[in-house]
Amino acid sequence: MDEMEIIDHEIAVDEEFDALTIELKSSPIRRFPAKTHARKVAKALGVDHGIIYLPGQSELGYEDSDMEAPFRQRRYFYYLSGADFAGCAVTYDIEADNLILWIPYTPPQTVLWYGTTPSPAECMEKSDLDDVKYVAELPKYLVPTLALVETLYGLRESQLPRFKSFDTLKPHIRIDTSSLLSAIGEARVIKSDYELAMIRKANDISSLAHRTVCEELLSLKNECEVEAIFTAVSISRNAHTQAYAIIAGSGANAASLHYGANNEPLAGRQLLVLDAGAEWNVYASDITRTLPISGSFTPEAKAIYDLVNEMQTQCIDRIRPGTVYYSLHLHAHMVAVKGLLQIGILHNGTASEIFKNGTSTAFFPHGLGHHVGLEVHDVPGYERLMIEADGFLAMGGKRKPVLPEMLREMMALDSFDPIAAADEGSNTKMSGPPPPYKGRRQLAPGMIVTVEPGIYFCRPYIETFFLKQPDHARYINTEVLERYWDVGGVRIEDDILVTDDGNENLSWAPKGQEMLDIINGETKQIKDRTWYREQ
Repeated sequence: MDEMEIIDHEIAVDEEFDALTIELKSSPIRRFPAKTHARKVAKALGVDHGIIYLPGQSELGYEDSDMEAPFRQRRYFYYLSGADFAGCAVTYDIEADNLILWIPYTPPQTVLWYGTTPSPAECMEKSDLDDVKYVAELPKYLVPTLALVETLYGLRESQLPRFKSFDTLKPHIRIDTSSLLSAIGEARVIKSDYELAMIRKANDISSLAHRTVCEELLSLKNECEVEAIFTAVSISRNAHTQAYAIIAGSGANAASLHYGANNEPLAGRQLLVLDAGAEWNVYASDITRTLPISGSFTPEAKAIYDLVNEMQTQCIDRIRPGTVYYSLHLHAHMVAVKGLLQIGILHNGTASEIFKNGTSTAFFPHGLGHHVGLEVHDVPGYERLMIEADGFLAMGGKRKPVLPEMLREMMALDSFDPIAAADEGSNTKMSGPPPPYKGRRQLAPGMIVTVEPGIYFCRPYIETFFLKQPDHARYINTEVLERYWDVGGVRIEDDILVTDDGNENLSWAPKGQEMLDIINGETKQIKDRTWYREQ
């Protein structure tokens, strides 16, 4: 079966022949839905005329070297084109509903060294486009078309057309580089059936790779072997690119959220946090599992693992259309506070007092999750899931450390009842957009978000920002905490699709008892999984 062909089907009973048959539910998804995406962007822009122009990424080389850097296509360009090779551009005439991909011509001598790029016919077959032309012809099309349309939409000044005839035209047309970024971001928030199929396949491959690490764990000696196994399984399934740098942190390394050295021995350490997800056809996955290196949890590690698992389970159970995602983040913090009080790491206050003081951020210092799509931290659109713009580099921002006082302000919300929100089955505070949720995203069918709670024991962070501040230190039992430094950290993360009536977990990497059984060789069966389907 062609790798781009995804067939939706179900098993049915044929009573006449007393047998099982396969019934197709819809036509195969064969082509990248570029035209659908372009129309969504135009709708988000709220205009009925103008030209959208996006250049793709050029080939890039390493500084002071004759070697090329690995190619990574611009995601906004890819969303409107489906073209994953260098030197392209795309134009969309909104009023004419005309989407054209512009590709480079590959001369024979280039084919000798580097191979060929897709032909116009191959691009048309792969992606839903109105036309494919060579990029050398772009000025002859764009300049006269813009002279009539008079409006050009681009992402930023640096990505406007670069040829003389356009420079001559520029003073006579309207150029908008402020509207398109957020409009494409909004369009990308709800995934098409094609995009869902790609993300599902990325999750299938990544889940299998996580499972394989579980199967081999007891024989491994170093974090680098974990990374090697995950990468090997991904490549063997034709997923050559990771959505992000693999995190394989053991012991204290598990308490660094973006640890990436992956070069230390596993011996003498309790836990391994493996945060890794492969790409499939440019679309990302993002899965984290925490594994007991010896095959069994210490009492301290089990207490923290069970708490994080409870945080995630309760939040996933509450995902449905209309839920305000940020309320899930607050809910996870409240579950964490109650659990840490029960364990004894927190004391001297009620759950509500400690929650509103922001002290739980000593142990759960990051957001609950993010969108997943063409980026592992996909764009948020017009409304954010978390704070600011979710800290996403894709929106031009930079990651900022979240300090306790920031989280305290976030959590001191008069209209949020943390105790009620943490009670099992209570969802009265989880839906609807009243303050303090203004500008924060309500979940809708077709969104894919991660749910990734964690509890960490990062000694420099906790000792510097919390134990030296009396208003936090009074709630932290340092005597009990001393027993948990060696746990390092626990994070559990899955990619969750919001459905019409609830949610679907796209990640099936083993966790909990299934994970322990696989690590200890007590099961080899993969039950009801779809990774083996050749899509």
